[in-house]
Amino acid sequence: MGRDQEQRPRVLLLGVIEHAHSAWASVSEIAEVVTPASTNRAEFLSEAASGAFEGCVAAYRTFDSFSVTGKIDVELLAALPSSLRFICHNGAGYDQVDVSACTARGVRVSNTPTAVDDATADMAIFLLLGALRNLAVGMASLRAGKWRGTGEGGAAGPALGHDPQGKVLGILGMGGIGRNMARKAQAFGMKIRYHNRTRLDQDVEEALGAEYVSFDRLLGESDVLSLNLPLNPHTRHIISRREFAKMKPGIVIVNTARGAVMDEVALVEALDSGQVSSAGLDVYEQEPFVHPGLLANPRAMLVPHMGTWTVETETKMEEWAISNVRMAIESGRLRSIVPEQKDMRGE
Repeated sequence: MGRDQEQRPRVLLLGVIEHAHSAWASVSEIAEVVTPASTNRAEFLSEAASGAFEGCVAAYRTFDSFSVTGKIDVELLAALPSSLRFICHNGAGYDQVDVSACTARGVRVSNTPTAVDDATADMAIFLLLGALRNLAVGMASLRAGKWRGTGEGGAAGPALGHDPQGKVLGILGMGGIGRNMARKAQAFGMKIRYHNRTRLDQDVEEALGAEYVSFDRLLGESDVLSLNLPLNPHTRHIISRREFAKMKPGIVIVNTARGAVMDEVALVEALDSGQVSSAGLDVYEQEPFVHPGLLANPRAMLVPHMGTWTVETETKMEEWAISNVRMAIESGRLRSIVPEQKDMRGE
């Protein structure tokens, strides 16, 4: 039995399995699971250097495991054993993993596309409606015992909100979440325009009722701008002072992507000046820190990164990431390799 155990591949568990226990049990049947004892990056690097993870072929990681390992970067990869060839990330966004460094080392990375689409788009629609209707102001007044409160100049209640019908929803990033949001926004009678790295096929555009426009047109014509693009060196602060200046006065901003795709300082300035009438945010530049200017502004509708915070979606994400682990072990492939490594898919 000990001999069989030694011959089994090893899997490094970075994080906790919260829901998909039966799926994870299927991994335990074909591999030895190694759970680090470390509680921070320095300890993790020392543990890796000790040889504790030798023989690990794949690593399953969660967003929260960042508190232990820090970013999966050149330093961390150098400390991990050469046997490690797959990193299976639980989440659609994977900016905590340096894909270039992984590629250089021959480590393939996967994420969980589509598993998060519904829940994240639902959150975006919730924030869109709340920000459009200026609900955050009234909600804060109600909890303070002031009913609707008072608006500018002592007016009764906050400023009136707006209906979504007929408004132009600009979607920056038309991946799975962006397309899901477009379909849902159609139900509210919104006009969909989008900008993406690559244009969608015509039949997809027609099904979504979406018009492809340039980046500048998207900024200038949107009544609501939703950010649905991944964070990488090209998209960091893609929305900043210069972009806010090109937008319609009184635009509504929604961000359920990553906080750093937008310059938070510039957003605070735009909210304070009225260039942005309201914002609905689920993500922030330096989570869990939130810019004081956002916390102080009653027209900012703020949610603490809960876009996928449902039993159903968290379970789907775990099951998808676990399926990548199983595939890595059994066939040396990944179900959903990240786009940057598409040329490594068949290796």
